[in-house]
Amino acid sequence: MSDMKEKVLQALKENTQEYVSGEALSELMGVSRTAVWKYISELKKEGYVIESSPKKGYRIMPVYDMLNEYEIRWGLKTKIIGRDIRYFNAIDSTNNYAKKIAYEGCDEGTVVVADCQTAGRGRLGRAWDSAGGKGIWMSVVLKPSIAPENVQIITLAASVAVARAIAGTCGIRTGIKWPNDIVLDGKKVCGILTEMNSEMERVNFLVLGIGINVNHEEGDFPDEIKDRATSLKCYADSGRETSKKEGHGSVFPRSQIIGRILLELEEMYSKINKGFTDEIIDEWRSYSATLGRKVKITGRDGEYEGTAKDVTRDGKLVVDCTDGITREVVSGEVSVRGLMGYV
Repeated sequence: MSDMKEKVLQALKENTQEYVSGEALSELMGVSRTAVWKYISELKKEGYVIESSPKKGYRIMPVYDMLNEYEIRWGLKTKIIGRDIRYFNAIDSTNNYAKKIAYEGCDEGTVVVADCQTAGRGRLGRAWDSAGGKGIWMSVVLKPSIAPENVQIITLAASVAVARAIAGTCGIRTGIKWPNDIVLDGKKVCGILTEMNSEMERVNFLVLGIGINVNHEEGDFPDEIKDRATSLKCYADSGRETSKKEGHGSVFPRSQIIGRILLELEEMYSKINKGFTDEIIDEWRSYSATLGRKVKITGRDGEYEGTAKDVTRDGKLVVDCTDGITREVVSGEVSVRGLMGYV
């Protein structure tokens, strides 16, 4: 979005209860009223609802789910994460683009957001359906000063940040399936994919990919996954208790959710950099939908069944296996599934 168009939009959003005259907008930006009209027309094409009156001027009306760079930055309170936002209407994968710009030396905290992904993916190379106008598809570039073997804590911290943000903006409490899937009623609503570029003793950068099913209808999910996938809207429409904060009916504002995720993630990341990882693990436990459940571990050395008992300080899952051995499971090496359902 051009600087001039942003100025028009900001002036309208700062005066939502009254009209702003074309003359006032013209003087504010130092352009003709014809140019103002042009910017107004472009904003309307992008989906903004703007009332026009020959005598009064222009007034912007509420749009509850507008996704673009400006809307994400509006009211953003972070210091590092999200200071640089790259928005795309469509892209193959936000993680792919984030890795590309990370190699090129982009600033830490750069965020890549797309309305639609054509080649989204989850853990273990699985495809991730990323249709436009429905979900949140985003990636964050981080450059932590930690050893590669300790990266797991960032993955867990990200899941806590997302759970916090969903509760804060949508009034919905979610659970976390180890290590970082966000679930509702045993169905997946969000996946987090962490990809790392590192050397033997240092991390060059991390790309944290976050995909959230927000405003999907039940019919939006393919038959092969509808029994284990859901969205925030589906959950709200099912009659579950929710305050629907910031929402309009059960349509939730993706830009506001993203802004809250970035804020919560920055707080989690600050704790990691200060060494306060125990606080993150304790909060992760409070959201856990895995601890205390029977699980199956599938890894290179075979399959094991047991009970998920705890998470270590560095993010490994502790499982008391039925063969009498207690194992510490590392994400990425295994797949953990509940014996009685998704979690």
